Amino acid sequence: MVTTVSAKSELIEISKVLPKAGRTYATGRRKCASARVWIAKGNGRIIINGKDAEKYLARPVLRMIINQPFAVTNTAGLFDVWCTVEGSGLSGQAGAIRHGISRALDKTHEDMHQPLRHGGFLTRDSRTVERKKYGRKKARKSFQFSKR
Repeated sequence: MVTTVSAKSELIEISKVLPKAGRTYATGRRKCASARVWIAKGNGRIIINGKDAEKYLARPVLRMIINQPFAVTNTAGLFDVWCTVEGSGLSGQAGAIRHGISRALDKTHEDMHQPLRHGGFLTRDSRTVERKKYGRKKARKSFQFSKR
């Protein structure tokens, strides 16, 4: 089975981006976003939904978020990352990718477990949007009160 992602006019296959041997898969989640992440030994290239990370995540803060697991484990530039992510917004997707990268690094090397655990990257952030209640404008905001 070959997983493919279409990016505008080109079709990128995962088998062309990452070698089949030595590739590790993990799933990451944040808010309503879920990311399927594959990592392999490489030169630090990150591809998200068929695009480079610089193009997909325009804000530098989001790129910093997905590179945090590599910074904590001192493996920046040693792994290539290929991932598909869907749901939520860019912030939730970046958090899901970080979670997936952390879990994949934990699978590849057991000695990386401790720094990733202390950084809080292996724990899924369970915070989600609070639901709207009836009789209110939003989840907690209410309409303006008028005494008279």
